[in-house]
Amino acid sequence: MSLALAPQFAEPDLQSLVAEFAERAGRYDREASFPYENFARLKKGGWLALTVPRAYGGEGVSLSRAADAIGTVAQGCASTGLVFAMQLTQQAQLARSEYVPEAVRAHIAADAVRHGGLLNALRVEPELGSPTRGGLPQTTLRRASDGRLLLSGRKIYSTGAPGLAWMSVWARNDADDPWVGHVLVPARSPGIRIEESWDHLGMRATGSHDVVFENVEIAPEYAAGLRPPAFWSKPDPVQANWNAVGLGALYTGIARAAREWIIQFLRNRVPSGLGQPLATLPRMQEKVGEIDGILAVNARLISSLAEGVDRAQPASVAEAHLLKAALVDNAVRAVQLAASLAGNHAHSRSNPIERHLRDVLCGPVHVPVTEAAHSNAGRASLLA
Repeated sequence: MSLALAPQFAEPDLQSLVAEFAERAGRYDREASFPYENFARLKKGGWLALTVPRAYGGEGVSLSRAADAIGTVAQGCASTGLVFAMQLTQQAQLARSEYVPEAVRAHIAADAVRHGGLLNALRVEPELGSPTRGGLPQTTLRRASDGRLLLSGRKIYSTGAPGLAWMSVWARNDADDPWVGHVLVPARSPGIRIEESWDHLGMRATGSHDVVFENVEIAPEYAAGLRPPAFWSKPDPVQANWNAVGLGALYTGIARAAREWIIQFLRNRVPSGLGQPLATLPRMQEKVGEIDGILAVNARLISSLAEGVDRAQPASVAEAHLLKAALVDNAVRAVQLAASLAGNHAHSRSNPIERHLRDVLCGPVHVPVTEAAHSNAGRASLLA
């Protein structure tokens, strides 16, 4: 396989986990159970602190290296890859968050280094939907009569919920003109309840359940990130690029897994009427070449975006959003092509490509969705 199609991150202890994760992926998918074993292995290897700054004991790696690691893990188990991608992205974002006290950042980082503590942002709500579309969250931080800060509300699609050590919760305060922002919440705090609502088409082992907060006491320093709503309307190119690269690497990793499966299928499948492997048919060769072309494009796009961030020259928010959409749409197309070559075999739950197809179809749902990315870019071009 050409270098353009393979993950550049090839350190043996991570690469060797791909087969191990793949062996368990089917069971996790069937049971919709959280992949604790996989995260124990990632913790043991120090991978969960990959983007934690070196000052706090982490690796402090570049976005390029983080992307390679995400793609590698996703090739073994997509659900593990998604939670892992959120961990690397959120830890990197926390390290850049000037509005979070340094002592808090250091504490959460140390938890990742020492204990593999997982962090993710909980933003979506039943009424609000995604906060990227505007509106104030209903999850509210209020000051009780005794002076304590108490958080109450409900979050949905809370990726990784069963395994999280820290939840970065998008919330408002109870002022007449409320401020909003992320409140950092230890996941084992009293008053937090996980409702096992996640029963999805794909990414079934991510544990993306509802999380309910009922008067959860919050230390003041964990709520220091609230700001006027207008503060959050400012574009953040670095975060937009991390999102595009992380999701692009994740879903491209799933597409690579589908490619590997279909290649083995075509080499080994010898229909009696043909008398030779399907791999010898020109049509099969053409379609696999088309898959290879899609993955080569994605590899170049991911590399270019990541290197731009690493050089402190990130793409604009609009461009990052467009490329996120392109990367995910390409990954979906690659898996659909692979599945089409297997016919009914691709629809059988006994074959992993059926799971790859369901998992990759979750990609377009991540914000920004393709339609929003295109509309915003087109509006900017036409009305500039």
